[in-house]
Amino acid sequence: MVLEQTGQHQSHFAYSDHWRKNLPVLAQSHRVFSIDLIGYGYSDKPNPRELGIDNFYTFETWGCQLNDFCKDVIRDKAFFICNSIGGLVGLQAAVMEPQLCRGILLLNISLRMLHITKQPWFGRPLIKAFQNLLRNTAVGKFFFKSVATPESVKNILCQCYHDTSQVTDELVQAILLPGLEPGAVDVFLEFICYSAGPLPEELLPQVKCPVLVAWGDKDPWEPIELGRAYGKFDTVEDFVVLPNVGHCPQDEAPHLVNPLVESFVARHANVEN
Repeated sequence: MVLEQTGQHQSHFAYSDHWRKNLPVLAQSHRVFSIDLIGYGYSDKPNPRELGIDNFYTFETWGCQLNDFCKDVIRDKAFFICNSIGGLVGLQAAVMEPQLCRGILLLNISLRMLHITKQPWFGRPLIKAFQNLLRNTAVGKFFFKSVATPESVKNILCQCYHDTSQVTDELVQAILLPGLEPGAVDVFLEFICYSAGPLPEELLPQVKCPVLVAWGDKDPWEPIELGRAYGKFDTVEDFVVLPNVGHCPQDEAPHLVNPLVESFVARHANVEN
């Protein structure tokens, strides 16, 4: 989510409707945007193989898009409010063009545990072989088809939401429908094989703007025990624990996230980086 701060006046990676509980509240006093980055949600999903481009879906690509959005649409500095993998996008964008970002709030940022440098040496050949199997054979499309169903999406969401009552049919459909768009399977297979690129611990020291890290303490995918390390960087002003919340705090616990965004923005709205 991208929040612009001009006298009164946020971008999210993957799917914009995942911020549907935040936009109306924050929009009462800010100019707020939630965007689908290329390859995700309802944005275009070009197949890199057809374009003849290797490594098209990267954090550099998405970081450039986020910065271009700020320059072309917002036409001002903005705050980046990011969840999961989107946190890498926000950090990458802020490193590439620091003059565009007033501050970043990271919600359960991805640890990128399948990054090539975090894979055990003995497991790398197996992981690479599995990625190639998915990307270059019919197995990948079969796998995607098996997970792109209401039942599978609901099961996955119930894993990462601590309060499973928040996993409604509306949410399941909202997450599922973009995955049925033409080209979605190609993007999925490209990204699942993306084990390179930056890590949060590499980008955080390079960021010039204030950073706030918040973490749902019941996240089964990105354990808070590992996430706490990100609170120790000089650029991070605080590490906030969100109790009894899973991987997607903005949707599961907007009553905790929205005030956090408001206070973070208020502290840094008139501060020049």
